[in-house]
Amino acid sequence: MQENNVKRIVIKIGTSCLTHENGKLNYEAIEHYLKQLVELKNSNKEVLLVTSGAIGAGIGELKMKLPCSMAEKQGMAAVGQGLLISLYNKILRQNGEIGGQVLLTSSDLKEKNRYENIYNTLEVLLENGIIPIINENDTVATDEIRFGDNDTLSAEVSSLINADLLILLTDVEGLYNKIPCESEDDLKLINKVEDITPEIEAKAGKKGSIVGTGGMKTKLKAAKIINKAGIPMVIGPAYKNNIISKMVKMIENGEKYNIGTTFIPGEKKCRREKSN
Repeated sequence: MQENNVKRIVIKIGTSCLTHENGKLNYEAIEHYLKQLVELKNSNKEVLLVTSGAIGAGIGELKMKLPCSMAEKQGMAAVGQGLLISLYNKILRQNGEIGGQVLLTSSDLKEKNRYENIYNTLEVLLENGIIPIINENDTVATDEIRFGDNDTLSAEVSSLINADLLILLTDVEGLYNKIPCESEDDLKLINKVEDITPEIEAKAGKKGSIVGTGGMKTKLKAAKIINKAGIPMVIGPAYKNNIISKMVKMIENGEKYNIGTTFIPGEKKCRREKSN
């Protein structure tokens, strides 16, 4: 990949990176991520945040055990979404910025008018210097219409708004040559993926954390979506200092892929047109 001008960036942060093990929000970590977004914005970048953690935050706030039914999860999300956006805007305002909440279901991106409305809303927010804070609307989503994970949601949003880069922050270094929990012998990080083959997909393992809905499997699904749109995607460790800025610089330089796992896209395509 040649040197790139990365202007518009979508950053997705997983539940395990936003909360403690007991489900309560990790304020220190969240502040660290948001400050990195502000720094990118100060350097003339457009940033959009796709956040997980609403259900986990609700569980932690109400001191409940992990809910099993869809209705229980929706109830926890109703509490958690308010906590998330309140905290995000508190931190952003302290750093001279403001966020705008956008809640979506998968059906929103399948119907033309709603698809166009989402695009227009996101563009207006960006044009006015507001950081879109996007999450699946777990309070109304059902098994039939839900994305099921914010990795897929972030890929769909990136394609919709013609992003230059998608970053997926997680609690591991990236994609490995073997499933870490099954084997640690000769375990190596795969720094670059140019083709998502069945062999690559086999390295993804199963579901992610107890509270989260993702895992490496959904990240590879996101990579397939984003690859068709011609947008690079990087999976990387959220816990490393200033990791977002470092990933952006890595992609802009287009040479040494030494952080996380970068998925190299095909030719970039415009996805502004959407049919019913």
